[in-house]
Amino acid sequence: MPNRLLDINSGHNFRDLGGYQTADGRTIKWRQLLRTGSLATLSNDDLTTLAQIPVTQDIDLRGQAEVRQMPDRVPQTAAYYHLPVFDEDETDASHSNEEIARWMQEEGNGYRRMLRVYSRMATIPSAKRAFRQLFARLLANQNGATLFHCTAGKDRTGMAAFLILSALGVPRETILDDYLLTNQVTEDFREGWLAQMRKELPATPATEILINNRRDLASVHAAYLQKAIGVIEDRYGDVQHYLTNYLELSDDQLHQLRDRYLE
Repeated sequence: MPNRLLDINSGHNFRDLGGYQTADGRTIKWRQLLRTGSLATLSNDDLTTLAQIPVTQDIDLRGQAEVRQMPDRVPQTAAYYHLPVFDEDETDASHSNEEIARWMQEEGNGYRRMLRVYSRMATIPSAKRAFRQLFARLLANQNGATLFHCTAGKDRTGMAAFLILSALGVPRETILDDYLLTNQVTEDFREGWLAQMRKELPATPATEILINNRRDLASVHAAYLQKAIGVIEDRYGDVQHYLTNYLELSDDQLHQLRDRYLE
């Protein structure tokens, strides 16, 4: 069985959605659907690894400023598509420490901010447009893997993965497990970064509040995704109706998607 974590040395949170079982007993094909963090810092060896899969679509869910500041290094086998979920980054993955410190002086601000982000991802026009185009690209790609990503590979990417896995018929429990896997695979990087931040800042209660808020921004909680799901269910009844009525995927397109990515 292939590894779920890709052999990428100069990037974080590169994962394969292959191997997950659907409610009707089918399985997602390996090396066809890849969810990742930023491609901006990939080494040449990393690009070769992705080209050998081969990745044939690189779908960038980041905002305009993120793309300008840290453009993707695109595998030579892949076409690049920019499908911004937000016009500018609302997840704070690309904001400076100084900017975030100004916003994060109250306990719980990081957690509350992420709940707002997920609520917005379920409803705003730019996210609707991005996710509709993402499904169009998935349907159009008949050979090779589609890689989709944001900066950290956890929020915009996590929402996209939730919608894709739901469309393919993967049970909610499995989807949530995949979503929370981010915390495990990025733990060393995240906690090392927070430890360095604590070392560089004065030892005060305000510093601990900031660190806790930054941890909530840099990780995922089940409640974040459940917030988006709650908004979807309140407005559309369930995720299936969200896919068909809001994102306007036809039953035929859903069947095509399953035929393409399941075995």
